[in-house]
Amino acid sequence: MSFDRRLLTHMNWGLILFTAILFGVGVLNLYSASAFMSEDGIALGTFYQKQLVWGLVGMGGMLLAMVIDYRHWRSLAWPMFILTVILLAMVPIAGKTIYGAKRWISLGFFNLQPSEIAKIAAILIAAKLLARNAKPLEWKEFLQVLAVCAVPAVFILKQPDLGTTLNMLLNVAGIILFRGLSKGVFRTCLVAFPVCLPVAWMFMKDYQRQRVLTFLNPGDDPLGAGYHIIQSQIAIGSGQLWGKGFLGGTQSQLRFLPEKHTDFAIAVFGEEWGFVGCVILLVLFCCFLFAIFNTARDAKDRFGSFLAAGVFFYFFWQFLINMGMVMGLMPVVGIPLPFISYGGSATLVNFCLIGLVLNVSMRRFVFKTN
Repeated sequence: MSFDRRLLTHMNWGLILFTAILFGVGVLNLYSASAFMSEDGIALGTFYQKQLVWGLVGMGGMLLAMVIDYRHWRSLAWPMFILTVILLAMVPIAGKTIYGAKRWISLGFFNLQPSEIAKIAAILIAAKLLARNAKPLEWKEFLQVLAVCAVPAVFILKQPDLGTTLNMLLNVAGIILFRGLSKGVFRTCLVAFPVCLPVAWMFMKDYQRQRVLTFLNPGDDPLGAGYHIIQSQIAIGSGQLWGKGFLGGTQSQLRFLPEKHTDFAIAVFGEEWGFVGCVILLVLFCCFLFAIFNTARDAKDRFGSFLAAGVFFYFFWQFLINMGMVMGLMPVVGIPLPFISYGGSATLVNFCLIGLVLNVSMRRFVFKTN
């Protein structure tokens, strides 16, 4: 596990900079989201402090992901995937129930969420399988990748966690599109997708269907299923152009806004910093994604390229879906905003994935192979 200091000259410093800025913005936003009005003034919760601790742990994971040559991660893809499936299978047996869902395994000092680890495992195994050749995917290889990645997806869906399942499958789909499909497979998928939607509706649970119906018309149940979206839209809209200022948001400080430290953290930001602040944050996200895409484009081997592409789509879909659901443009599916929303396992995974991209970036001139 030796580390060549010359690799630092090829580091993606832009990615490190944008990651640090986004994490810093997230901690400040959680500081505000942790605050609430009381008779003695503004009181603070501890979410931002826990996020700082998880950020330090995540940076350790990022360094570990950087130091181990990513070619070794390719050989570890199957063992990690199998271990992840075992952990997911343990959740229904020894899992801990939080907020009505059994998704965590208690390790005493913290709760491990195997579905978060599954995101890394799915990216690694998809990149490994797709890196075998450079030709557009035909049916055999396409179905092999889908079958492998469907195994953890089924376990996660049963927890139930539709948001994480959707995010993981979209990540794999992104890598597949980055690799390329044959014309026959691509055309069939285009036709099959709208046909599968009614079938998916039949298998959805009642609360999941209610989320879709609420998205279409949140005013039907303003104090129930539509409450989250309505309060989120009020918070963002009340920020107007320049926002109400740091710790100045009434919707969040007076506790009208639910889940303000997790799924709806961006609503707190929008209320306090307004349209201008949200545009600046969106630009930061775009620069962050562009830095990852550059690594995927410049990687000198297929596995490194697909690995970085998987990380790109991992963050892209979370940014898109979270912002869409907070603004009422998509149904609420419980997908957090990376680096902005609170989450221990998610923060650790985010930094580890950044470490993998930096790993690919540092070693892009070390060798040139398929």
